[in-house]
Amino acid sequence: MGAWYTIGILVGAGAALGVLVAGFMPRFGVAAAVALAVGAAIGYVLFDWDEAVGGGIGGLLGGLGATPVVAGALRRGGTRGGTAALIAIGAAVVAGLAFVPVVGYLEAAALPLLALRARRREPDRHAGLRTLARD
Repeated sequence: MGAWYTIGILVGAGAALGVLVAGFMPRFGVAAAVALAVGAAIGYVLFDWDEAVGGGIGGLLGGLGATPVVAGALRRGGTRGGTAALIAIGAAVVAGLAFVPVVGYLEAAALPLLALRARRREPDRHAGLRTLARD
């Protein structure tokens, strides 16, 4: 198929790796940095430098996109183990879809955009509710 296909696979696999790392380490910078390094290393070991760049970028974007979702789930009362298990299933789906031509690129672009959308839809905290709780 060509180099664009293998780069797309590594971009999607890196995004899946970023989602997986964010599920286990929901720290914003840590998940993105770990996924970037591991995605780039996998791309370089298995293929060449251009796939390594694609894997690193995919990992970075996947980590940045999944971290707010995971942190929000944990903040709203989700357990760490349950959230990590569900995120791992989602990462497996993202990795599987990366083998469809061009979808790996779209996944890496869509994950941060979906995180921004979810962050905007997060409810605001109102001062009136805190004043009612005072005794």
